[in-house]
Amino acid sequence: MFEACIIGAGPCGLAVSVELKRRSIPHVVIEKSCIVSTIYRFPTQMVFNSTPERLELGEIPFYTERAKPTRMEAMTYYRTVVERLQLPVRQYEEVISVERGRELQGFRIHSRTLSGRTLETMASCVVVATGYFDQPNMLGVPGEDLPHVSHYYRDAHPYYGQRVVIIGGTNSAAEAAIDLHRIGAQVTLVHRGAAMSDKIKPWVKPDIQSLIDKQAIDCHFRSRVAAICADHVRVETPGGPLDVPCDHVLALTGYHPDTSFLEKLGVQIAPETGIPVHDEATYETNVPGIYVAGVVVSGFDANRIFIENGRLQAPCIADAIASRVGARVS
Repeated sequence: MFEACIIGAGPCGLAVSVELKRRSIPHVVIEKSCIVSTIYRFPTQMVFNSTPERLELGEIPFYTERAKPTRMEAMTYYRTVVERLQLPVRQYEEVISVERGRELQGFRIHSRTLSGRTLETMASCVVVATGYFDQPNMLGVPGEDLPHVSHYYRDAHPYYGQRVVIIGGTNSAAEAAIDLHRIGAQVTLVHRGAAMSDKIKPWVKPDIQSLIDKQAIDCHFRSRVAAICADHVRVETPGGPLDVPCDHVLALTGYHPDTSFLEKLGVQIAPETGIPVHDEATYETNVPGIYVAGVVVSGFDANRIFIENGRLQAPCIADAIASRVGARVS
């Protein structure tokens, strides 16, 4: 019987584990993939917008070669945190369901390992830190499920000499467009806004704007994709419908948390914001003993919570769990 079970070993889930470890509270972290799997799935050459000290956990310093850390440096850092603090992480184990325990107070967490073995874990409380990267914002258009369509971008090399339509106007779309142009892909950018997002990283914005100004990539602003076909994309532009020939489509339109998992636990979700009902001081939801951490707290506005502010939730959650433990023991 653990005092807490953390679902998700991203930076925010690990931050809660660090704080529980600091308070000597027995717990376990269950992760369906590898630790910080979202960072692992980022583009291979990605550079964070945050400085390293804003990503640190457990007072373990994060040293980087340059002012901003790379994806590889971040993965190395979080592995170091887990190893040095001996955090109790169980990787490649997917939580299937959570139910309230019958005989004892707390919850039964049912999970399945990569080999298919089913496990049951008991915990007095559960912290849901499941992130959002598994839930892309779908376009909802015909052809979105075709094999040449992806909602993730990892590396430019596979697109050499290919015609690629990129859908989106934020950092991910801008960085992919720059990378693909540099390696010799023919890039077309489609964005419903009048211009690229003003939140694009400051060292990325001049490069993407230069490509746009020089017409080195084709851009269709104030436009939307109406359908995706085997060899072209139908785009509704201000000038009328247009068929854009392509070999690949990168729909980089963002991601959102999976609230269905929380709803199955009985957590109420605000319909207008998608935010789980929770105490803003403790992050405990309307279901006693169920807490939320990280981007799942942000609802539909997934960009509201990042690693640097999500990690700050951890001491509040750990203090609340410690109070529950103390009250039960006394």
